Amino acid sequence: MHMVNFNEDQYLNALNKISGIGAKRMQRLLNFFDSAQSAWNASQKHLEESGIGQAMAGKMVSERQFIDPSAEWDKLKKENVQLIAFNNPHYPFLLKDSPNPPYLLYLKSTFPSAESFFSEFNASPSVAIVGNRKNTAYGALVAQNLAKSLAEAGVTVVSGMALGIDSYAHRGAIAGNGKTIAVLGNGVDNESLYPKNNVNLAYEISQNGGLLSEYPLGTQAGPMTFPARNRIVAGLTLGTIVVEAGEKSGSLITSQMALEANREVFAVPGSIFSESSIGTHQLLRSGAKIVTGVKDILEELGLEGVNKKKNSPPKNPETNEEKILLKILTSEPLHIDNISKMAKLHTAVASSALSMMELKGWVKNIGGQNYIQI
Repeated sequence: MHMVNFNEDQYLNALNKISGIGAKRMQRLLNFFDSAQSAWNASQKHLEESGIGQAMAGKMVSERQFIDPSAEWDKLKKENVQLIAFNNPHYPFLLKDSPNPPYLLYLKSTFPSAESFFSEFNASPSVAIVGNRKNTAYGALVAQNLAKSLAEAGVTVVSGMALGIDSYAHRGAIAGNGKTIAVLGNGVDNESLYPKNNVNLAYEISQNGGLLSEYPLGTQAGPMTFPARNRIVAGLTLGTIVVEAGEKSGSLITSQMALEANREVFAVPGSIFSESSIGTHQLLRSGAKIVTGVKDILEELGLEGVNKKKNSPPKNPETNEEKILLKILTSEPLHIDNISKMAKLHTAVASSALSMMELKGWVKNIGGQNYIQI
């Protein structure tokens, strides 16, 4: 199991508490210094040499005197919050493969570690459901039913825990005994939770999945945090389903980010008289996949058999390559480059064998040339 270097994580958390660091500057600091601790303790001159800019270096020096890395780490432990860094092998690989992924993710869940949580998350498909805060009764019914059916099919449902459609999506997934993740535009600590009406729902989500955020504890939600949050919702998932969206809905931003991350966008048609469906109908006109039921989503993403693996017939390899690959592949995703190395096969040979095995329903490419055995 990946051992957490508490000292290093303490300093990563402390660095993340300095406003304006962001993923790119964090990466610069860590590339330049040999550890987060060295970056934290560096002189202004050294910080400037790292390439984060003079103003940012000055800001770090002035802000860090008010931050105690050890005390901040204790707050995380007290709130039962774990963190996972970009360079951790268990960091969600779909998110890693999206534009501008966050360097740090904070997780609140009942899992013993962030590694075990994301190891399980990476091994199963995930889909986002988003929509209006002011939903109609039709929207609530659709979001809840789709989420429940997806959860029953073994799909993790991701949303933003906003009032309205997001909340119904989380509740539907819980009702389907599945996993659900809420990506927040604020800290995952109780004090920062937003909206306050969803405190009970937040607790349920942490028991049936997890609360996730790139923001350190104590960060309050604000106008800029929601679009940033939306890119994580889109980046974590294979596709985004928009249930109801007005003309200028934030859900349309999420769907745009899904397209930029090269993921599928689905839209649920509504009444032509409903303002809540203006945005979804715009999406359908511009090429989003229409959703008339959960089957449309599962078929489009190639997930129809996700939950049928328990009763699947035994796999009888016909070639030596298939035999080797079946030994290597598990429910943990492996990239084609790693598979080739482990199997001692040329990438083209491994790729061709995997394509045949995918046709037989033995393996699945779950995005970015990452394969699992099913």
